[in-house]
Amino acid sequence: MATRAPETDGRRKAAAARRRARKEQIIAATRELFDSRGVRDVQIEEIAGAVGINRAIVYRHFTGKEELFALTLVGYLDELHEAMSAAARSTDDTTDRLAAVVGAFFDYGVAHPAFVDCALALMVRPGDELLDEISEGALFRLGRGITSCMTILSDVLADGIASGEFSVKGDPVLMANTMYASGLGALQLARLGILVSEAAPGMPTVSEMPADQVRDYVVSSALALVTRNVLQP
Repeated sequence: MATRAPETDGRRKAAAARRRARKEQIIAATRELFDSRGVRDVQIEEIAGAVGINRAIVYRHFTGKEELFALTLVGYLDELHEAMSAAARSTDDTTDRLAAVVGAFFDYGVAHPAFVDCALALMVRPGDELLDEISEGALFRLGRGITSCMTILSDVLADGIASGEFSVKGDPVLMANTMYASGLGALQLARLGILVSEAAPGMPTVSEMPADQVRDYVVSSALALVTRNVLQP
């Protein structure tokens, strides 16, 4: 038995490595389809076909579609983290840092609309449902990806509060979470590219709205939030 243990362990390690490789292959194929087709149009059968497997094998590696989408979102979040980190390092001025970080978030979302779709698709699900449908390990990776981005934002807010440059009542972490959620909504608005208003009482009108205009509003709103003491405890 002692002579066979190393061989058995080797086979198990090799099998585990193959499972990890297959899982990453499926996630990569999902990401490619998301970027080219959009989240709403992608079906599990298409993902399986892109990898050259059947859908049953996909479900051997993931608890369901939600978990696969969550782990694909992690890849977007890793890239977003890098973009926001670079923005935070681009200047020492706290106000400029906040503008740069919020702008980097917006710019990434415009460049990667599937990120917005994927994030919103998971955000609208009740927390208890996600806990039932996504494994603990996948939820941990997703949570780590989200917090890695929001920590950059909350750190900038905390620095501004500590230096007295930002006048804010409340928790910077809560503010960062709120900015993240509202930022996703603003990105969806930028994609639509339309502004709904009232031309006259009871008479709605629609006009074009460039993404740059939404970006300027998102950044200026973030700055106003920390300088006008809007947030209440």
